[in-house]
Amino acid sequence: MHLIRMIYASKISSRFTGEEDIESILANSRDNNQVINISGILCYSNDYFLQCLEGSRINVNQLYHKILLDDRHYDPAILKYDEIVERDFAEWGMAYLPPSKITGTLVSKYSGDRKFNPYSMSGDSCYAMLKEMALFNIVKQ
Repeated sequence: MHLIRMIYASKISSRFTGEEDIESILANSRDNNQVINISGILCYSNDYFLQCLEGSRINVNQLYHKILLDDRHYDPAILKYDEIVERDFAEWGMAYLPPSKITGTLVSKYSGDRKFNPYSMSGDSCYAMLKEMALFNIVKQ
């Protein structure tokens, strides 16, 4: 079984209700991801989602196809998809980076702008930013 890491971005749709939807997404992700052995991290800010999923190729691909059906977001783009030797977010069924933690200083370190827009970042930059946030425990469990 090959482990993979997928990082994708999407835009928040008008069906997204904010904090209530985030709590629902996180609760469902944490329950369901544990069953299929997927780990990851989700952030949203400035009307964008950025998510990293880690697990077996089959399970991550199947989950991503389910995520695509969610009408709370649109225009998904896979930014990075790699085979990996080990997980970087193994301790979390789904960690969460709230908008308050995505600062202009942090974003500008990995992007040409202070305003969070994962579509304007490389997959490697998105990965490095997520990893730094997790490393410094900026995540919310």
